[in-house]
Amino acid sequence: MGKLYVVGTPIGNLGDFSPRAAETLAAVDFIAAEDTRVTVKLLNHFGIKKPMVIYQKFNEREQGEAIVARLCAGENCAIVTDAGMPCISDPGETLVRLCVTAGIPVEAVPGPSALVTALAVSGLSVSRFTFEGFLSVKHSSRMEHLRSLIREHRTMIFYEAPHKLLSTLRDMYAVLGDKNVVLVRELTKIHESAWRGTLSEAVAYHEANPPKGEYVLILEGMPEEETSDPLGDAVALARKLADEENMPLSAAAREAAKLSGCAKGEIYQALLAEREE
Repeated sequence: MGKLYVVGTPIGNLGDFSPRAAETLAAVDFIAAEDTRVTVKLLNHFGIKKPMVIYQKFNEREQGEAIVARLCAGENCAIVTDAGMPCISDPGETLVRLCVTAGIPVEAVPGPSALVTALAVSGLSVSRFTFEGFLSVKHSSRMEHLRSLIREHRTMIFYEAPHKLLSTLRDMYAVLGDKNVVLVRELTKIHESAWRGTLSEAVAYHEANPPKGEYVLILEGMPEEETSDPLGDAVALARKLADEENMPLSAAAREAAKLSGCAKGEIYQALLAEREE
């Protein structure tokens, strides 16, 4: 029985690659890479020559089964992503699950992670946080995801590509209000930067300055003292759905109830009382 090594790679600066990670890639029988063209540059820099297979979301099922078969036959494999720790917003999660199911040992060789690196320099609260990954490209799914975070009091972390950043900021502002946000881009690279301000300011800035590079968004949560009125929050959400998305009051109350846990009837009656006033 072989072993799967989950190996973290640099998120920009090759100096962040650990000696243990280099030793692991040199010792395994083969490497499962998200993009072999990216990984070969890393291997060449450290003088490592090793056979690779492509493992990504488009072939994760078929290739995953092939990798597991090789591991069961006694080979050792390292899985790497283009940048950072595999399995974080990455199909490596599926391969690890397959190995666990098959009883194959899995060992982590930790390395840089964009989400915790950006959080550390954000200046926002780091005592509790939630990683939300990439928002859906489908507008309805994206809005549903954001609505589920209206009462979230932990600091929220998102990944976003430059071509989607502006629409994401606009949607966040529309659903979550004018929260403080930190946009960290090109971590550990020459053009690393951290932009700080409110969501409305972020929209205005990036309308005038087209986004470039990969972004990590750190968004403040709701202050603890504002979480004490769940019904009020649910009614406010239903009101927003009814007014901004032209939902019937009943449908808005049902959606708000699903996301908040409050009773639909109570939300609906509160909406009706508001309209009567």
